[in-house]
Amino acid sequence: MKKAIFLDRDGVINKIFIKNGLPLSPPTFDELEILPGVKEAILRFKKKNFLCLLVTNQPDVSRGKIHKEIVIKMNNYLKEEIQLDDIFVCYHDDVDNCECRKPKPGLILTASKKWNIDLKNSYMVGDRSKDILAGINAGCKTIFINNNYKEANNCKPNFVTDNLLNAVYIIEKN
Repeated sequence: MKKAIFLDRDGVINKIFIKNGLPLSPPTFDELEILPGVKEAILRFKKKNFLCLLVTNQPDVSRGKIHKEIVIKMNNYLKEEIQLDDIFVCYHDDVDNCECRKPKPGLILTASKKWNIDLKNSYMVGDRSKDILAGINAGCKTIFINNNYKEANNCKPNFVTDNLLNAVYIIEKN
């Protein structure tokens, strides 16, 4: 079985926009900006034989704030630029109560089946409670990227850091 790093997108891979202390996805493709250290982190994960898989909620599509084609363009750009192995997206909103929307583990479980992943030896890296809870619900170890949002953090991650490159150091030590 393989091991994986499951990565949230906004705030972990790319810059987010803050409004009233809360994170927002980039509203346009032109505003998509890869965070410093992300490319190096992905390369180092891969050297440790981890698959790097994006698992992202993108509810702004169902909310009518962005077209699905733009999100797909953003994700494909990120996949190419930082060499992600695969991308799994939930376009639903909370009211849809789907199995793929984090904090439910559907995206991780789907990826796990597709790639034959050992979840116990894999990590979910995210910047919001729902990312960490999805990782816990799937049976992964978790790393919380603390971006100091003004929202409740009601999760208990295995590790906390402030960026993806530092997450590499955590994984290398454990």
